[in-house]
Amino acid sequence: MLTFIIPVRHPANSKNWDALKARLAQTITSISGQNSDRWQAIIVANNGADLPDLPKGFSIVRVDFAPNPQHDRIATDDIEVFRDFFRIDKGRRVRAGMLAAQNMTFFMIVDDDDFVSSRLAEYVAQHPDENGWYIDRGYMWSEGTPLLGAISKFFMLCGTSHIINARLYDLEKLKGNDADEYLKRMLGGHIAVAQELATAGTPLKALPFFGAIYRVGHAGAHSNSPGLIATFFKKATLANPLRFIKTALSLRLLTPKLRREFFGAERA
Repeated sequence: MLTFIIPVRHPANSKNWDALKARLAQTITSISGQNSDRWQAIIVANNGADLPDLPKGFSIVRVDFAPNPQHDRIATDDIEVFRDFFRIDKGRRVRAGMLAAQNMTFFMIVDDDDFVSSRLAEYVAQHPDENGWYIDRGYMWSEGTPLLGAISKFFMLCGTSHIINARLYDLEKLKGNDADEYLKRMLGGHIAVAQELATAGTPLKALPFFGAIYRVGHAGAHSNSPGLIATFFKKATLANPLRFIKTALSLRLLTPKLRREFFGAERA
């Protein structure tokens, strides 16, 4: 059973909750389009937070966490302090979802504005003894764009990027305090996850297909990421013909087949 965990920020940390809710609804539709029924999804949200209607397979874990006081980048000049508060806030929400999960064998943390391949649950069910996978190949997309940008080392850019066997998580460490370094690295962040597990002797494999879409460029993006075109065609790329051609060739048309695989029935 693949368990998707979707942590949702405190409403006070959202400038436009209606827009966040709309994006979350799209993420929910994406997850619910799995080709196999061997999955469940848990949304972790604050008490009273207004959420979209949930289809079969979804449940909600309600928490009473305070807003992240450093959620906005402008709240501090120290980038590491900013990141640390984010990892703690996200990590404890993910932890709440994991500890509430039933009949799980694998976990995948999904950011509330991203999309996942409909092939994931089926693939995981076919490989029950694996440690898990990191998404090496994925796509980048921004709203209103009929294109996807294919990217490698996806797990270094996007939090929706790992599928991990539940037995690899140290539950005792997860029950520690909110500032625990393990919680921040394994649940609140994504860059160090694969290396952490490899060092522990339980390495992940690269998922052998494009596994997720990283949505960028919207007003609610915590990373303040620019849109797809601005990200792919920076000044250095435009000034280098070979780099420009290589970048242009990495773009994909968002075909009906890709819409069905990643966006689900709502966008087919």
